[in-house]
Amino acid sequence: MNLKQELHQLNNRLSTVKRKLQAAHERNDQLIIDQFNEEVAALTKRINSVKTTSTRQLSKKGAEIKNLPFSRELTKAEQADMGALKKKVRGLVVVHPMTAVGREMGVSVVTGYAAKKF
Repeated sequence: MNLKQELHQLNNRLSTVKRKLQAAHERNDQLIIDQFNEEVAALTKRINSVKTTSTRQLSKKGAEIKNLPFSRELTKAEQADMGALKKKVRGLVVVHPMTAVGREMGVSVVTGYAAKKF
């Protein structure tokens, strides 16, 4: 299971536990309240851990891409025919500003990174 799926499942489980905790508060069932409070704390801790791991992986991937020796903004024509461009330039990595890696890198336009000039 990848991190995104795990994070989604953990958030779903957390919302379920919080809903059950609210019902336990309405019933004044202290034993169940304590149990759900512990579970909320454990799920919150795990969610933060997964988010940290995800951020670390994105940072690492962004750093690897930025270390490529050549980069430049891609023209609209190149973006329209991305297949031909990728065949012409082997090892080309295209970073879009709306992707997670693009946001992590702070890219504002579609940018191509490669080992040699293109």
